[in-house]
Amino acid sequence: MPITTTRISPDWPCQVKQPGSYDWERSAAKWLRELIPARYASYPALIRHPVLLARHAGLQVQQEIRVARTALQTARAELPMLGLPESVIEHTIKLYAAELLQLQHIARSVRAVSEALGTRGTGR
Repeated sequence: MPITTTRISPDWPCQVKQPGSYDWERSAAKWLRELIPARYASYPALIRHPVLLARHAGLQVQQEIRVARTALQTARAELPMLGLPESVIEHTIKLYAAELLQLQHIARSVRAVSEALGTRGTGR
């Protein structure tokens, strides 16, 4: 594949080579496999079809976003019932908020890689 000089998205993951460069799809697949549970990463269909792998990674990240949102939204009401001190609850809320931001960035990165692989991504 020829090397391209097209500008890539600011959401492009630094672990993935620029689209069109040598071996970029392999670097994309490697990065995408890190986003899904290990048991999925060895399935032949996901190994052979980076587009399918990108779709699954997008779904996985969207589910993690839902979990992080739920954890954040319910923390203030549910964590005190576990007997946790206020300082731990506040720290946990900050942790969930930071994780949610990170997951949203990862979701944008997955969409960018998906589009480069020839799909529309799975983000909502």
